[in-house]
Amino acid sequence: MTTRDPMVQVTWTDPVTGKRGYLVVHSLVSGLTTGGTRMRAGCTASEVADLARGMDAKTAAFNLPIGGAKGGIDCDPKDPEARGVLERFCTAMRPWLDDHWVTAEDLGVPQDLIDDVFASLGLDQTYHAAIRRAPDPQRTLQRVRAGLHTPVPGGHVLGDVIGGYGVAQACLGIASAWGWTEDATTVAVQGVGTMGGGAAWYLHEAGVPIVAVADARGTLYDPQGLDIPMLLELRDGYGEIDRDRLPADVRQLPRDAITSVEADILVPAAISYAITEANVGAVRAKVVVEAANAATTPEAEAVLTARGVPVIADFIANAGAAAWAWWLLLGEVGAEPADSFLRLRSEMQSKVALLLADWDSARIPPRESGIALADRNRAQSVEAESRGSGALAIP
Repeated sequence: MTTRDPMVQVTWTDPVTGKRGYLVVHSLVSGLTTGGTRMRAGCTASEVADLARGMDAKTAAFNLPIGGAKGGIDCDPKDPEARGVLERFCTAMRPWLDDHWVTAEDLGVPQDLIDDVFASLGLDQTYHAAIRRAPDPQRTLQRVRAGLHTPVPGGHVLGDVIGGYGVAQACLGIASAWGWTEDATTVAVQGVGTMGGGAAWYLHEAGVPIVAVADARGTLYDPQGLDIPMLLELRDGYGEIDRDRLPADVRQLPRDAITSVEADILVPAAISYAITEANVGAVRAKVVVEAANAATTPEAEAVLTARGVPVIADFIANAGAAAWAWWLLLGEVGAEPADSFLRLRSEMQSKVALLLADWDSARIPPRESGIALADRNRAQSVEAESRGSGALAIP
């Protein structure tokens, strides 16, 4: 699965700014593919291809009836031109967005921004390519919007926190599999955006001490555990925490210190390639949970594996948002948050337990076990589609 070439690679040049954008479709299932659109200065075609490959593994591992893709734009999201660049990119990708590609938020592109861009293009929602296949697209759209915007504790909506909740459940699954108690399992989280902030929130709610978090300005550390709700309230529009309002007992460390903090679980949830050969030697965690896509380079992961530190790959750990979105589209969950949380908790913790069982018994890296699971699921879905029994039906 992960070694084959992608089906489609598109490179786009913005006619106004000259900035580059990329779409990589790694696979199509039932004519559909899914994957977010990211924006960051320095985004490359190879990065987007890696992410699309990961999306293919993610959808297969969770047995979703859809392929994997990714969009990326080489632009600083703080650039005044960023919104216009994103809109022109989506306009250029309109044939894919109309018929095949379901996209969403990603690094540098919040969901409300891409929703606004879709609205300006006359598209109802970023799930447009799938929703338009429903017998009654308007009814399906209303059902999806209801699920996305259902309020949850903390002043958020379900669609914004479900991905972070899934990462938290991956961490709690590790604790359960290894017999750790929540109050004695320490976690360090790199990134306090949608994914990292959500993971930190739900781990804190479960009684897990979050001893360190990092944003673009640096690492905040307290070995007794940080007040996560308070810190998240101090975030600005770019996901950075206001240092002027920090409690005195919170230590401020350099940004890169997050990888070397002493914690049981390290959750890189901000950028791709956060753990590399250059800094892997400083990692002190017992396990790494990839909340960010491609958070660990292959070379760094090999070092961690040799040291006995398993890495729960991104296509398992951060799949919660993608899996839930398709359960919502297919009518398998609705607007009741408890149903969605129960489904995701069960699916995530069972997969993590399966991967760690292989690791504990035979030192099979979790990524290898996850890919094997994805390959089995994809082979079954291809066989079902060839028999005509795997056709995608969106209610």
